[in-house]
Amino acid sequence: MVKKHPKIKLYTLSTCSHCLKTKKFFNENGIEAEVTDVDLLTGEEREKIMNEVRKLNPDCTFPTICIDDNVLVGFNEERILKALGKKP
Repeated sequence: MVKKHPKIKLYTLSTCSHCLKTKKFFNENGIEAEVTDVDLLTGEEREKIMNEVRKLNPDCTFPTICIDDNVLVGFNEERILKALGKKP
C-alpha cells in the first residue's frame, strides 16, 4: 500500500519571524507545502484567504499550519513532526 503524502497548507506573513522559521524548517526537511503569504495578497483574494484562516484559527495568528485535518498555530518542530507522523 502506498502511503499518501499529507495535504499541507501554510498561511504566513512575509515579515513574521516565526513564519520564516516555519518555511525554513519545511524547506530543510523536504516537506512540500502550499505556502500563502497573506500580507502580500490584496482585495478579494486576501479577504477569501483571511476567511479561510479565520475558520481554522479564529485568532488569525501566524503561522497557521494545516496538515490534512490537523491545524497547528505557531512554529513548533515537535508538533509539526508529530502531525506528519514522524519522530521528533
